[in-house]
Amino acid sequence: MAIQRREKASPRNPLDFSLIHRFLRRDARFCAFALAAVIAPAIWIAARAQSFDIPDNDAQIAPAVLDDPELGAGFQLLYQLKFDEARQRFMQWEQEHPAQPLGPALEAASNLFEEFYRKGVLTSEFFLDDKRLLGGIKGQPDADLEGQFASAAQRAETLARERLQNHPKDPNALFALTLVAGMQADDSFVIQKRQLESLRHLREADRNARILLEIAPDTGDAYVALGAANYIIGCLPAYKRAVLWIDGVHGDKALGLQQLTRTATSTHAHYLRPFAQLMLALAALREKNPDLSRRQLQELVAEFPENPLFAAELAKVTPAVTGAASPADP
Repeated sequence: MAIQRREKASPRNPLDFSLIHRFLRRDARFCAFALAAVIAPAIWIAARAQSFDIPDNDAQIAPAVLDDPELGAGFQLLYQLKFDEARQRFMQWEQEHPAQPLGPALEAASNLFEEFYRKGVLTSEFFLDDKRLLGGIKGQPDADLEGQFASAAQRAETLARERLQNHPKDPNALFALTLVAGMQADDSFVIQKRQLESLRHLREADRNARILLEIAPDTGDAYVALGAANYIIGCLPAYKRAVLWIDGVHGDKALGLQQLTRTATSTHAHYLRPFAQLMLALAALREKNPDLSRRQLQELVAEFPENPLFAAELAKVTPAVTGAASPADP
């Protein structure tokens, strides 16, 4: 069963943060698992962009979300860890499409992804160590990157909400809101270490991803956020998941793996497929399936040979397949 919400859920029916706060203080492992759930809609998350603008005075909304070659090229640079070049691509697209929220949203993504790489967040050591997950990054974040991220995310959110006032089913705006909420959740938990604020953003990302999938069900990238949340919440014991049931959220570990696999293998996931593969590789290690992890990482290394992160993770998991001890084993 997928993550579900009561039909009457609305901003007037928020999470019971006081109860969650008491629970977080009592049980540290919940925080660790919650962070892992947030990372996937992390960076990056949750739908794909369309290659054209929808005129503000046009009530006709495109029935599907299309991929944009320029934005795709920017993501290719991002996965090669060429952050400045990727950011320039996104900013150029933003200048050419000033009414679209996607430009500043992707600019924010490049800032956060760079900070995560600098701090080693998207590695097996960080992801599989609950104590490190709970503690967040070591040291202080880069002040410039953090400021640029916050500014770009705010611009994207403002533009997206303005567009939705006239076109409630605008897929570009829904994508931008999903992406921004996921990144704000990442930033709150990993960088700022504000767990309760992170859960609020995660809830927003989940809601917008679901609306987007109703409008454009072939949007393969949207399953990244849903899959990660389903998997991680499904890993929690029943009494821990009961805390999230207050807001009608249910986890399903098997379904979560299926959803991550759907994005990782989808021909319609033009932007977040590599990220889904990385998340699937890390989840496979938790499930004692190093062979699946190795296959995902091999594909990433073949596609992005200039990315040392993928190569390093593959080197860690490869000994486990041959029977030798591996530092990446849970």
